[in-house]
Amino acid sequence: MEDAFKDLDPLLHARLRLAIVSLLISVESADFTFIKKKTNATSGNLSIQLDKLENAGYLKIEKSFRGKRPLTTCSLTQKGVKAFEEYVQNIQSY
Repeated sequence: MEDAFKDLDPLLHARLRLAIVSLLISVESADFTFIKKKTNATSGNLSIQLDKLENAGYLKIEKSFRGKRPLTTCSLTQKGVKAFEEYVQNIQSY
């Protein structure tokens, strides 16, 4: 008998990382402050989770300035979109 339950991507299965990718799937990009507000994450935890997603190739992080203030902008990569779509399909199969 074939296993009907596919493995879930452990990177996306963490609540905050899933929230980040869920937010970014519907927008072209979002800045750090927007993501922080929407997920109620602390700055430190959000930074760590964004780094994990970037290291996996799921998102691209661009650092720039808005006036004199630093601006961190995040967007999903094609790999990130594909991983999210597969994650959702696997959840639906449960």
